[in-house]
Amino acid sequence: MGQSASSAAAVACRRERDQGNRSVNISNARSTASVSPMVGYSCSTGEGDSENRRVEVVSDGTTDYISDLPNECLASVFQFLSSADRNRCSLVCQRWLQIEGQSRHRLSLNAEAELLSAIPSLFSRFDSVTKLALKCNRRSVSIRDDSLVLISQRCPNLTRLKLRACRELTDTGMEAFAKNCKGLKKLSCGSCTFGSKGMNAVLDNCASLEELSVKRLRGITDAAAAEPIGPGVAGASLKTICLKELYNGQCFGTLILGAKNLKTLKLFRCSGDWDRLFQLMADRITKMVEVHLERLQISDIGLQAISNYSNLEILHLVKTPECSDIGLVAIADRCKLLRKLHIDGWKANRIGDEGLIGVAKGCPNLLELVLIGVNPTKASLEMLASNCQNLERLALCGSDSVGDPEISCIAAKCVALKKLCIKSCPVSDQGMEALANGCPNLVKVKVKKCKGVTPEGGDWLRRTRGSIAVNLDTGEAELQEASASDGGAQENGLEFPQMPAQIAAAAASASTARSSSFKSRLGLLSGRSLVASTFRRWSGGSTSARHG
Repeated sequence: MGQSASSAAAVACRRERDQGNRSVNISNARSTASVSPMVGYSCSTGEGDSENRRVEVVSDGTTDYISDLPNECLASVFQFLSSADRNRCSLVCQRWLQIEGQSRHRLSLNAEAELLSAIPSLFSRFDSVTKLALKCNRRSVSIRDDSLVLISQRCPNLTRLKLRACRELTDTGMEAFAKNCKGLKKLSCGSCTFGSKGMNAVLDNCASLEELSVKRLRGITDAAAAEPIGPGVAGASLKTICLKELYNGQCFGTLILGAKNLKTLKLFRCSGDWDRLFQLMADRITKMVEVHLERLQISDIGLQAISNYSNLEILHLVKTPECSDIGLVAIADRCKLLRKLHIDGWKANRIGDEGLIGVAKGCPNLLELVLIGVNPTKASLEMLASNCQNLERLALCGSDSVGDPEISCIAAKCVALKKLCIKSCPVSDQGMEALANGCPNLVKVKVKKCKGVTPEGGDWLRRTRGSIAVNLDTGEAELQEASASDGGAQENGLEFPQMPAQIAAAAASASTARSSSFKSRLGLLSGRSLVASTFRRWSGGSTSARHG
């Protein structure tokens, strides 16, 4: 097939020499990257009729079979290519340009105001888009309602929409969009300024909506006076709700209570007392499987209400200082299916051995345990190792009580353990020696900022257990604190996978890349902690985006 592709390219090049280079440049200096397909004679009529296709014969006698391939076959091949390769293929001939555009289902656009003029040409080429991301630079003027309405008219089959920093959108635009795209299944919006009316318009019109993620929605300034949000017709279909950094997050209480089939609830840094809402949810929501709580005002009262979710499998408690052993024991007693537990105790010392022993007794199916700022002792770790015999992933960070004896206990008892992360704990080379002689299924160890562990100790572990991947960083103090939270990555669970068609402006993309790289070097990106990034990889959470 590679030989045939070369033949097709040769034919196209010869045609272009004979006819001269003619190009159509659909560009916008700021809102989209230029799309410059070389339009010479097409490889076929492009009509899709097999009788109209012809087999080209190159001068050296090689037959060009690609021109005889059905459009559907070429579209399938394009789906296995990267975005850059797809763009190159679109330059071969007019037929390939058309097929590539019609088979592109995901698109990411720089949503600045200038995008309006390019919308007709863009969506004439990419007329099968179902997943769209509209992102605007914070220093730029974003698209307005007329752009969003035009997009909704050109993409009536849109199922997934991501809005970032589209500050010029209003309730009116969102309402028109919702009426045109009633098949929407996933909506993620961040740093937008429309309010409760716009959100309600989506919930009232999109009966298939399954996932909703809202971050810094600035259109609701007064939570007391704001119109209650939801549930609308989407209440019956919603399965995931994620609310982040909302001063007025409790306006969504009506939506949460009305989402009868809700399975995943993520609340990050939302003001207000959430105990009462969870008490009301206890009798209404019966299918909850996953709960993430970060920097939230919730106490053991709320945890006891959460314990009513007997199907709960994943629980993240991150920097919730009012939660203690009492609430954790209540969950452990009633949530027997718990598989993943992340606790960032924030050095509050309110969760310790008592709560962890309760987890050990009540949650035998535990596969993943992350403890940050929690001080377990050998007693609780031994109980966890003995009772949770399927424990595969363990992270211990910032724990003053976890030393060589505790690591030795883990090495001796955790026979199923595959991946271990230790950070800022008083562990030494003696602990590494214990790991070398224990944990028969261990495949990866990450040790960071443990001053007692020397490079020689890490090298010795590598030599002794050649099958173990050892990542050792005795390192210097970081600017970034360890956190079990995914931060932005939590939204990625709900956010769109990386779009294969990155049609963002080149200058803006380069600027963003430089900024991200700089922040990464400083260790300041939220959610890029050692534990979060490690466990996303270990749990197989990072999946490469496929072309739709």
